[in-house]
Amino acid sequence: MTLLEAILLTVITASTPLVIAAIGELVVERAGVVNLGVEGMMIMGAACGFAAAIMTGSTFIGVLAGVGAGVAMSLIFALLALGLAANQIASGLALTIFGLGLSGLVGASFIGAKREAMPKLDVPVLTDLPFVGPVVFGQDPFVYISVLLVVSVWWFLTRTRAGLVLRACGENHTSAHALGYRVLRIRLFAVMFGGGCAGLAGAYLSLAYTPFWSPGMTAGRGWIALAIVVFASWLPWRLLMGAYLFGGITILQLHAQGMGVRIPSQLLSALPYLVTIVALVVISRRRSGWNAAPGALGKPFSRDY
Repeated sequence: MTLLEAILLTVITASTPLVIAAIGELVVERAGVVNLGVEGMMIMGAACGFAAAIMTGSTFIGVLAGVGAGVAMSLIFALLALGLAANQIASGLALTIFGLGLSGLVGASFIGAKREAMPKLDVPVLTDLPFVGPVVFGQDPFVYISVLLVVSVWWFLTRTRAGLVLRACGENHTSAHALGYRVLRIRLFAVMFGGGCAGLAGAYLSLAYTPFWSPGMTAGRGWIALAIVVFASWLPWRLLMGAYLFGGITILQLHAQGMGVRIPSQLLSALPYLVTIVALVVISRRRSGWNAAPGALGKPFSRDY
Protein backbone atom coordinates (compact mmCIF):
# COMPACT_ATOMS: atom_id res chain seq x y z
CA MET A 1 0.00 0.00 0.00
CA THR A 2 1.41 3.39 -1.03
CA LEU A 3 1.50 6.41 1.26
CA LEU A 4 -1.05 8.28 -0.88
CA GLU A 5 -3.40 5.30 -0.78
CA ALA A 6 -3.09 5.05 3.01
CA ILE A 7 -3.77 8.78 3.39
CA LEU A 8 -6.86 8.63 1.18
CA LEU A 9 -8.25 5.66 3.11
CA THR A 10 -7.82 7.43 6.45
CA VAL A 11 -9.29 10.67 5.07
CA ILE A 12 -12.41 8.86 3.89
CA THR A 13 -12.92 7.05 7.20
CA ALA A 14 -12.29 10.21 9.25
CA SER A 15 -14.78 12.22 7.16
CA THR A 16 -17.61 9.68 7.10
CA PRO A 17 -19.11 10.42 10.56
CA LEU A 18 -19.07 14.14 9.77
CA VAL A 19 -20.92 13.57 6.48
CA ILE A 20 -23.60 11.41 8.11
CA ALA A 21 -24.21 13.69 11.10
CA ALA A 22 -24.12 16.88 9.03
CA ILE A 23 -26.52 15.71 6.33
CA GLY A 24 -29.08 14.84 9.01
CA GLU A 25 -28.72 18.27 10.61
CA LEU A 26 -29.03 19.90 7.18
CA VAL A 27 -32.51 18.40 6.78
CA VAL A 28 -33.45 19.54 10.28
CA GLU A 29 -32.37 23.11 9.60
CA ARG A 30 -33.98 23.15 6.17
CA ALA A 31 -37.23 22.48 8.05
CA GLY A 32 -36.60 25.57 10.19
CA VAL A 33 -35.29 23.92 13.37
CA VAL A 34 -31.88 24.35 15.00
CA ASN A 35 -30.81 21.30 17.00
CA LEU A 36 -27.51 21.83 18.79
CA GLY A 37 -27.81 18.40 20.38
CA VAL A 38 -25.96 16.60 17.57
CA GLU A 39 -23.00 15.85 19.84
CA GLY A 40 -25.27 14.33 22.49
CA MET A 41 -27.14 12.20 19.96
CA MET A 42 -23.87 11.01 18.40
CA ILE A 43 -22.34 9.93 21.71
CA MET A 44 -25.52 8.09 22.65
CA GLY A 45 -25.48 6.33 19.29
CA ALA A 46 -21.89 5.28 19.90
CA ALA A 47 -22.60 4.01 23.43
CA CYS A 48 -25.85 2.18 22.67
CA GLY A 49 -24.56 0.79 19.38
CA PHE A 50 -21.45 -0.67 20.98
CA ALA A 51 -23.35 -2.00 23.99
CA ALA A 52 -25.93 -3.72 21.78
CA ALA A 53 -23.24 -5.19 19.52
CA ILE A 54 -21.34 -6.61 22.49
CA MET A 55 -24.43 -8.10 24.14
CA THR A 56 -25.87 -9.63 20.97
CA GLY A 57 -22.71 -10.33 19.01
CA SER A 58 -24.29 -8.65 15.97
CA THR A 59 -22.90 -5.50 14.39
CA PHE A 60 -26.15 -5.01 12.49
CA ILE A 61 -28.15 -4.92 15.72
CA GLY A 62 -25.58 -2.53 17.12
CA VAL A 63 -26.12 -0.18 14.17
CA LEU A 64 -29.90 -0.35 14.65
CA ALA A 65 -29.48 0.38 18.36
CA GLY A 66 -27.29 3.39 17.57
CA VAL A 67 -29.86 4.79 15.14
CA GLY A 68 -32.65 4.09 17.64
CA ALA A 69 -30.77 5.90 20.40
CA GLY A 70 -30.32 8.94 18.15
CA VAL A 71 -34.01 8.98 17.26
CA ALA A 72 -35.02 8.60 20.92
CA MET A 73 -32.81 11.54 21.88
CA SER A 74 -34.25 13.62 19.05
CA LEU A 75 -37.77 12.95 20.37
CA ILE A 76 -36.77 14.50 23.69
CA PHE A 77 -35.62 17.57 21.81
CA ALA A 78 -38.82 17.58 19.74
CA LEU A 79 -40.94 17.46 22.88
CA LEU A 80 -39.19 20.52 24.26
CA ALA A 81 -38.64 22.60 21.13
CA LEU A 82 -41.73 21.66 19.10
CA GLY A 83 -44.25 20.41 21.64
CA LEU A 84 -43.57 22.97 24.37
CA ALA A 85 -42.11 25.68 22.09
CA ALA A 86 -39.05 25.99 24.31
CA ASN A 87 -35.99 27.86 23.09
CA GLN A 88 -34.32 25.65 20.48
CA ILE A 89 -30.78 26.71 21.30
CA ALA A 90 -31.18 26.02 25.01
CA SER A 91 -32.97 22.72 24.33
CA GLY A 92 -30.19 21.55 22.02
CA LEU A 93 -27.45 22.45 24.49
CA ALA A 94 -29.35 20.65 27.25
CA LEU A 95 -29.67 17.60 25.00
CA THR A 96 -25.91 17.52 24.43
CA ILE A 97 -25.18 17.73 28.15
CA PHE A 98 -27.77 15.05 28.87
CA GLY A 99 -26.40 12.78 26.15
CA LEU A 100 -22.81 13.10 27.33
CA GLY A 101 -23.82 12.18 30.87
CA LEU A 102 -26.19 9.36 29.96
CA SER A 103 -23.73 7.81 27.52
CA GLY A 104 -21.17 7.54 30.31
CA LEU A 105 -23.72 5.63 32.37
CA VAL A 106 -24.76 3.35 29.49
CA GLY A 107 -21.20 2.57 28.47
CA ALA A 108 -19.66 2.25 31.93
CA SER A 109 -19.77 -1.55 31.83
CA PHE A 110 -18.19 -1.71 28.38
CA ILE A 111 -15.02 0.33 28.88
CA GLY A 112 -12.10 -1.82 27.79
CA ALA A 113 -14.27 -4.23 25.82
CA LYS A 114 -13.23 -4.87 22.22
CA ARG A 115 -14.79 -6.38 19.17
CA GLU A 116 -13.88 -6.78 15.54
CA ALA A 117 -14.47 -3.73 13.34
CA MET A 118 -17.22 -3.91 10.75
CA PRO A 119 -15.78 -5.80 7.76
CA LYS A 120 -15.02 -3.89 4.58
CA LEU A 121 -16.66 -4.77 1.31
CA ASP A 122 -14.82 -7.16 -0.96
CA VAL A 123 -15.97 -6.92 -4.57
CA PRO A 124 -14.35 -9.68 -6.66
CA VAL A 125 -11.79 -8.36 -9.17
CA LEU A 126 -12.66 -4.68 -8.48
CA THR A 127 -11.25 -4.64 -4.95
CA ASP A 128 -7.99 -6.13 -6.21
CA LEU A 129 -7.37 -3.29 -8.65
CA PRO A 130 -4.28 -1.26 -7.75
CA PHE A 131 -5.03 1.95 -5.86
CA VAL A 132 -8.62 2.34 -7.11
CA GLY A 133 -9.71 -1.05 -5.70
CA PRO A 134 -9.22 -0.48 -1.96
CA VAL A 135 -10.02 3.25 -2.12
CA VAL A 136 -13.28 2.99 -4.09
CA PHE A 137 -14.45 -0.62 -3.78
CA GLY A 138 -12.94 -1.70 -0.45
CA GLN A 139 -14.58 0.61 2.07
CA ASP A 140 -16.91 -0.35 4.89
CA PRO A 141 -20.68 0.00 4.28
CA PHE A 142 -20.92 3.26 6.25
CA VAL A 143 -18.87 5.09 3.61
CA TYR A 144 -21.28 4.16 0.83
CA ILE A 145 -24.28 4.90 3.06
CA SER A 146 -22.93 8.40 3.73
CA VAL A 147 -22.61 9.20 0.03
CA LEU A 148 -26.03 7.68 -0.67
CA LEU A 149 -27.52 9.87 2.06
CA VAL A 150 -26.09 13.00 0.48
CA VAL A 151 -27.42 12.06 -2.97
CA SER A 152 -30.81 11.09 -1.54
CA VAL A 153 -31.19 14.30 0.48
CA TRP A 154 -30.19 16.42 -2.51
CA TRP A 155 -32.75 14.64 -4.69
CA PHE A 156 -35.43 14.84 -1.98
CA LEU A 157 -34.98 18.57 -1.38
CA THR A 158 -34.69 19.61 -5.01
CA ARG A 159 -36.72 17.08 -7.01
CA THR A 160 -39.72 16.07 -4.87
CA ARG A 161 -42.88 17.80 -3.73
CA ALA A 162 -42.33 16.63 -0.15
CA GLY A 163 -38.88 18.24 -0.17
CA LEU A 164 -40.38 21.49 -1.44
CA VAL A 165 -42.95 21.42 1.37
CA LEU A 166 -40.21 20.83 3.96
CA ARG A 167 -38.22 23.76 2.60
CA ALA A 168 -41.37 25.90 2.66
CA CYS A 169 -41.80 25.14 6.36
CA GLY A 170 -38.24 26.29 6.91
CA GLU A 171 -38.59 29.46 4.86
CA ASN A 172 -41.99 30.67 6.08
CA HIS A 173 -43.90 28.40 8.43
CA THR A 174 -46.85 30.79 8.64
CA SER A 175 -47.47 30.64 4.89
CA ALA A 176 -46.96 26.87 4.86
CA HIS A 177 -49.53 26.49 7.62
CA ALA A 178 -51.96 28.75 5.76
CA LEU A 179 -51.65 26.45 2.74
CA GLY A 180 -52.74 23.53 4.89
CA TYR A 181 -49.40 21.86 5.64
CA ARG A 182 -48.84 20.43 9.12
CA VAL A 183 -45.70 22.30 10.06
CA LEU A 184 -45.11 20.65 13.42
CA ARG A 185 -45.50 17.14 11.99
CA ILE A 186 -43.10 17.89 9.14
CA ARG A 187 -40.56 19.35 11.55
CA LEU A 188 -40.95 16.34 13.84
CA PHE A 189 -40.08 13.94 11.03
CA ALA A 190 -37.11 16.13 10.05
CA VAL A 191 -35.83 16.16 13.65
CA MET A 192 -36.20 12.39 13.88
CA PHE A 193 -34.27 11.94 10.63
CA GLY A 194 -31.51 14.16 11.97
CA GLY A 195 -31.41 12.17 15.19
CA GLY A 196 -31.21 8.89 13.30
CA CYS A 197 -28.29 10.19 11.22
CA ALA A 198 -26.47 11.44 14.33
CA GLY A 199 -26.99 8.05 16.00
CA LEU A 200 -25.71 6.30 12.88
CA ALA A 201 -22.61 8.50 12.87
CA GLY A 202 -22.00 7.62 16.51
CA ALA A 203 -22.45 3.91 15.82
CA TYR A 204 -19.87 4.21 13.04
CA LEU A 205 -17.34 5.58 15.52
CA SER A 206 -17.66 2.70 17.99
CA LEU A 207 -18.30 -0.14 15.54
CA ALA A 208 -16.08 0.66 12.55
CA TYR A 209 -13.78 3.65 13.01
CA THR A 210 -12.43 2.70 16.44
CA PRO A 211 -14.15 -0.55 17.50
CA PHE A 212 -14.27 0.12 21.22
CA TRP A 213 -16.13 2.37 23.63
CA SER A 214 -14.57 5.35 25.33
CA PRO A 215 -16.39 8.22 27.10
CA GLY A 216 -16.30 11.34 24.99
CA MET A 217 -15.12 9.48 21.90
CA THR A 218 -17.06 11.82 19.59
CA ALA A 219 -14.46 14.48 20.51
CA GLY A 220 -16.52 17.44 19.30
CA ARG A 221 -17.48 15.95 15.93
CA GLY A 222 -21.11 16.94 16.50
CA TRP A 223 -20.12 20.60 16.77
CA ILE A 224 -17.97 20.30 13.66
CA ALA A 225 -20.94 18.83 11.77
CA LEU A 226 -23.08 21.79 12.85
CA ALA A 227 -20.46 24.25 11.64
CA ILE A 228 -20.11 22.46 8.30
CA VAL A 229 -23.88 22.75 7.69
CA VAL A 230 -23.82 26.50 8.24
CA PHE A 231 -20.68 27.27 6.28
CA ALA A 232 -21.85 25.00 3.44
CA SER A 233 -24.90 27.26 3.08
CA TRP A 234 -27.28 24.33 3.70
CA LEU A 235 -26.38 22.69 0.38
CA PRO A 236 -25.71 18.90 0.36
CA TRP A 237 -22.87 18.87 -2.19
CA ARG A 238 -21.04 21.71 -0.49
CA LEU A 239 -21.52 19.91 2.81
CA LEU A 240 -19.88 16.77 1.39
CA MET A 241 -16.94 18.81 0.21
CA GLY A 242 -16.59 20.54 3.57
CA ALA A 243 -16.65 17.28 5.52
CA TYR A 244 -13.99 15.70 3.32
CA LEU A 245 -11.91 18.86 3.41
CA PHE A 246 -11.98 18.87 7.20
CA GLY A 247 -11.17 15.16 7.38
CA GLY A 248 -8.35 15.58 4.87
CA ILE A 249 -6.71 18.48 6.69
CA THR A 250 -7.03 16.61 9.99
CA ILE A 251 -5.23 13.54 8.61
CA LEU A 252 -2.56 15.63 6.88
CA GLN A 253 -1.98 17.40 10.18
CA LEU A 254 -1.30 14.04 11.85
CA HIS A 255 1.07 12.99 9.05
CA ALA A 256 2.87 16.33 9.33
CA GLN A 257 3.42 15.74 13.03
CA GLY A 258 4.70 12.24 12.27
CA MET A 259 7.19 13.63 9.75
CA GLY A 260 8.49 16.10 12.30
CA VAL A 261 7.17 19.30 10.71
CA ARG A 262 7.88 22.09 13.17
CA ILE A 263 4.63 24.03 13.51
CA PRO A 264 3.31 25.34 16.87
CA SER A 265 0.97 22.69 18.29
CA GLN A 266 -1.84 25.19 18.87
CA LEU A 267 -1.77 26.32 15.23
CA LEU A 268 -1.47 22.76 13.98
CA SER A 269 -4.51 21.59 15.96
CA ALA A 270 -6.58 24.56 14.77
CA LEU A 271 -5.54 24.20 11.12
CA PRO A 272 -8.40 21.87 10.02
CA TYR A 273 -10.99 24.25 11.43
CA LEU A 274 -9.43 27.34 9.88
CA VAL A 275 -8.92 25.87 6.41
CA THR A 276 -12.41 24.35 6.25
CA ILE A 277 -14.18 27.52 7.42
CA VAL A 278 -12.21 29.83 5.12
CA ALA A 279 -12.76 27.60 2.07
CA LEU A 280 -16.50 27.23 2.64
CA VAL A 281 -16.97 30.92 3.41
CA VAL A 282 -15.25 31.88 0.13
CA ILE A 283 -17.42 29.47 -1.85
CA SER A 284 -20.58 30.68 -0.10
CA ARG A 285 -19.86 34.32 -0.94
CA ARG A 286 -19.16 33.55 -4.57
CA ARG A 287 -22.21 31.42 -5.27
CA SER A 288 -25.09 32.37 -3.02
CA GLY A 289 -24.19 35.37 -0.89
CA TRP A 290 -24.99 35.49 2.79
CA ASN A 291 -28.75 34.97 2.61
CA ALA A 292 -28.80 31.18 2.26
CA ALA A 293 -30.21 30.46 5.73
CA PRO A 294 -33.87 29.31 5.84
CA GLY A 295 -36.05 32.30 6.70
CA ALA A 296 -37.78 30.68 9.70
CA LEU A 297 -34.67 28.95 11.06
CA GLY A 298 -34.84 28.74 14.85
CA LYS A 299 -38.26 30.41 15.10
CA PRO A 300 -40.92 28.53 17.08
CA PHE A 301 -44.20 27.76 15.35
CA SER A 302 -47.62 28.24 16.86
CA ARG A 303 -50.99 27.42 15.31
CA ASP A 304 -52.22 30.73 16.71
CA TYR A 305 -50.28 32.69 14.06
